[in-house]
Amino acid sequence: MTTHEDQQAPLDAVVLACRDLTFAPLPELRPDRPAPMEGETRWLSLVELLDDGRLAETFDALRAREGAGHPGAAAIRYLKGLLRETVFLVSASIYLTDRAPELSPETLWFPFAPDGDIGTPRITSRRAAVLRGDPDARLPDTVVVADRDALDVWAAARLVEVFGPLVEQVRRHSRVGARTLWGYLVDILHFYMINPARRLDRNVPAAFARADRLVAAVIAAGAPVKARPRLFRFRPEGNQGVWAVRSTCCFDYKVDAEHGYCGTCPLQEDTVRAAQFDRSFSR
Repeated sequence: MTTHEDQQAPLDAVVLACRDLTFAPLPELRPDRPAPMEGETRWLSLVELLDDGRLAETFDALRAREGAGHPGAAAIRYLKGLLRETVFLVSASIYLTDRAPELSPETLWFPFAPDGDIGTPRITSRRAAVLRGDPDARLPDTVVVADRDALDVWAAARLVEVFGPLVEQVRRHSRVGARTLWGYLVDILHFYMINPARRLDRNVPAAFARADRLVAAVIAAGAPVKARPRLFRFRPEGNQGVWAVRSTCCFDYKVDAEHGYCGTCPLQEDTVRAAQFDRSFSR
């Protein structure tokens, strides 16, 4: 007898599409809810994380672990620890497979170690949106949308609905503005499309434009975004000579003075950036 766990799910195609990537930080995609405690690891759903001061507790633990005294650096690192895999899943799903996961606070789970480290999250919902005409539209865990524009609207609404309360609590606790926090999320929505594009030798500017259309829908859904990332050409030749500049600084240079600005930092001078990119992408 075939169990629910054995049945094909629409996000299986995303896992398959990421198989040849050397960078593919996907969340766990499992229908079973984690136990509240697994050894010393504590699992909290997003619902639980936003309740009873747990966000402040886990934020402060990660901040102490990272030694991130600057509030902006602490806030960005916390969001990265929580959402890197989930945002990658959204971007990679849309870019590589024309589908999007259905996110909800009840089905997004985070593991917290005693030292404040945040492990790989788990998504317990199998549901996803697919385009009309997709072979997986027949699967029971799908929502069918008309086209890519409709897919962006559908995905953006869920991103804002699910991440909005999280961003607001991080804003209140860290005193870092919502535009800065959403700016970080908008940046990684872009980078998590252009990264697979580059690694699969696809058109990087086209992947950036695809991310920009999704982000336009995120802004229309209510995300208070001040600025957006931009493409940056550091070599004259085609696909391998272009990368992107983030809209929002991660503030790592405030924590480690020797670190300096990242190559993708909006504060970095473009002449320095070009040399950094050229060295990085020549390795």
